[in-house]
Amino acid sequence: MHRGASAPETTVNIAQIERGKYLAQAGDCIACHTVPGQAIFSGNRAMPTPFGNLYAPNITPDKDTGIGKWTPAQFYDMLHTGRSPDGKLLYPAMPFASYTKVTREDSDAIFAYLMSVPAVHKVNREHELRFPYNNRSLLIGWRTLYFQEGEYKANPQQSVEWNRGAYLVQGLGHCAMCHSPINALGGSAEAKAFQGGLIPMQNWYAPSLTSNREAGLGNWALQDIMDLLQTGVSHRGTVYGPMAEVTFNSLQYLSDADVKAMAVYLKSLPGDDPPTPPPAPLTNDVQQQFAEGQRIYEAHCATCHAADGRGMPPHFPPLAANQSILMSSSVNPVRMILNGGYPPGTRKNPMPYGMPPFAQDLNDAQVAAVATYIRNAWGNGATPVTPQQVNQLRSALLE
Repeated sequence: MHRGASAPETTVNIAQIERGKYLAQAGDCIACHTVPGQAIFSGNRAMPTPFGNLYAPNITPDKDTGIGKWTPAQFYDMLHTGRSPDGKLLYPAMPFASYTKVTREDSDAIFAYLMSVPAVHKVNREHELRFPYNNRSLLIGWRTLYFQEGEYKANPQQSVEWNRGAYLVQGLGHCAMCHSPINALGGSAEAKAFQGGLIPMQNWYAPSLTSNREAGLGNWALQDIMDLLQTGVSHRGTVYGPMAEVTFNSLQYLSDADVKAMAVYLKSLPGDDPPTPPPAPLTNDVQQQFAEGQRIYEAHCATCHAADGRGMPPHFPPLAANQSILMSSSVNPVRMILNGGYPPGTRKNPMPYGMPPFAQDLNDAQVAAVATYIRNAWGNGATPVTPQQVNQLRSALLE
């Protein structure tokens, strides 16, 4: 009798742990709290910032160096308020401004999962922040400006699916953390959420999710958005850079229903595109650069991306009318030309096709020329790229 009575409790616990694992993947916790090749969630992965290096803590259930002595309530309070159990204010590299939206039920499930992973005794490394940023009392001002505490509140004017997508995007997904402009204080105004910005220290541009000239998805089919998020490739584009890591660590593991909900929400974000000014006529110098870029493109790029820029989607993305090519910032296309890259290997695309690097084959002027060409060929229209801009990105660190 006793054994039979206890079985349901065990089942519930296992179910809660499995749900917590799913939610931890939705939150991409592994990205910051795990050094590649080391024990999961054992911490000490460096997070470079303009103010110095932060180091993510050990969140395994080790009682001395991890969170093994925490209670579910303390874990929820940390996510919800951005304070550790000892009252210490957390630096906003921990996305508590997004995680505050997580429900208590989901927080408890994530905590149960973290308590189930192997405990690792690893002392947390001290942050290496320059003065005065190593003074945590300054965080009070940051929180006043940029942090609004509170769980996600459903919008009764929207569908259950839309609200689920909003909860995931605004909360665990913490998408606004990269896809919003960051100011000198490391904060972003709520009014500018999802409007795009350069990711500090990473030299990648996270495009606006509200602009159809960048990554706004208002004119995308839902299936293309879902494919991009979950598979890493679609008929409209491919993920690369930091977003490829998000798809690899997180989005590929989400259910089709949750990915669709996120797509529904993202597609609904209001657009903020100002009127498009007519493209300025190309100067003689830029026309010469364009012609040189066309020669380079035909020699190195057309085999995969086609002479007319239409590519062979989903594996070789189109460059004609490709928003990631046409953004005001040329950082991403230049980095792809220099460094190449692969979409992530995902469950739905386990053997992705990649792009080789051309940093060793093309000099700065040649990279600038071919980038200018693809940004202005086939009906595209964007500002030309200079060799100086290429040179600044040639030394960008790769992880």
